[in-house]
Amino acid sequence: MLKCVPYYSRHDCLLLYPDYINTMTEITLDSRVGDIVAHRPSASKTFHQYGIDFCCGGGKSLSIACSKKGVNAEQVLLELTKVDSAFESEKTWINASPNALIGHILTKYHEPLQSELPRLEAMLEKVNRVHGHVDQARFDALVSTFSTLKQDLLEHMQKEEEVLFPLIMQKRFDAVDMPIQMMESEHEEAGAALRELRRLTDDYVAPEYACNTWRALWDGLRELEIAMHEHVHLENNVLFPRAAALN
Repeated sequence: MLKCVPYYSRHDCLLLYPDYINTMTEITLDSRVGDIVAHRPSASKTFHQYGIDFCCGGGKSLSIACSKKGVNAEQVLLELTKVDSAFESEKTWINASPNALIGHILTKYHEPLQSELPRLEAMLEKVNRVHGHVDQARFDALVSTFSTLKQDLLEHMQKEEEVLFPLIMQKRFDAVDMPIQMMESEHEEAGAALRELRRLTDDYVAPEYACNTWRALWDGLRELEIAMHEHVHLENNVLFPRAAALN
C-alpha cells in the first residue's frame, strides 16, 4: 500500500524545477489533440465546439479524433490555424514547473469544485422536486449520475492532494506510476459520467417551459463539463507525462 505523504497547498508550490521547454512549431492532422491544447490552450474552444475529447482522448491524432466525431478534419485544422495565429498572447502551462502547474490546478479547479459541486447538487434537488414529474425517470437518472460524480470527484481530488501531488513535489518520481494510473482510470470514469449528464440534458438545452433555476442548472452543468475537460487535460497530457518521464 502506498504511504500517504503530507499535503501541500498551492502556497507551497515553489518553482523547484527548471523550466521545461517544449514547443509545437506547427499544427498538422497528425498532431495529437492533447499536445495541441497543451501548447495552444485556446484551441480547446474549437474542440469543445466540435465535441472532440482532448483530455482522456488526448493521445489521438487530430485526424483520428475528427473521424470519430464525423467532422471535417481539414476544416477543424483551418480553424485551429486561425487560433494559432493569436497564440503568443495566451498563457500556456507546458513550460511551467510541475510545482507551478500543481498550484494552478489546485487554485483553478480543485478549490472551485469544492463549492461548485454542492451548489449544483442543491439546484438539481430543487429542480427535481418542483419539475421532476415532467420526466421522472430522466431526472432520477440525472440525480443519481450527478451524485455519484460529485462523490467520486471529491474523493479523487483528496487522493491527488494527499498522495500524488506531494510525491511529485518531493521529486519521488519512482513512486508515481501507480497513482497516475489510478488517477487516469478515474478520469475515464468521470468522463463517462459527464457524457451521461450531457445525454440526459439533451446537450444542456433546456425546454422552453423551463424556469430560471432549471436553465441556470443546465448552464452550470455545461460549465462544469468545460472546466473538467480543461482540468483533466492539464493532468493527463501535461503534468502526468512529465512526472512519469522524470522517473
